[in-house]
Amino acid sequence: MMVIMPESIRRESRVSPRVLGPVIDEMTRCVHYQTAVDIVAIKFACCNEYYPCHLCHAETADHPAEQWPLGERNQEAVLCGACGTELTIESYLATNECLNCRAPFNERCRLHAHLYFETED
Repeated sequence: MMVIMPESIRRESRVSPRVLGPVIDEMTRCVHYQTAVDIVAIKFACCNEYYPCHLCHAETADHPAEQWPLGERNQEAVLCGACGTELTIESYLATNECLNCRAPFNERCRLHAHLYFETED
């Protein structure tokens, strides 16, 4: 099932940050994750660039990935592919949908959170 957001909600005349890697559509889906709810890109702490997933970064960046430190949870580092809103790490980890347009996010992304963000474990 594809989630389709009205154009007025999707882009709100703002310019979204560029997303690097093998992106397959304007909602930030990539060759690795393509479901209707795979619509976030993560800004990597090591390069300050957005990629759809850890595999995209590993395949296309010229450096190893680094996690966002626990003390930087207030940084905007998650991009909603539906509307272009940038969420803080803290707000992203506390929800399963975009706080702006309410587009649902893939709940299974939590399995990979440790690849992007330091955890207390």
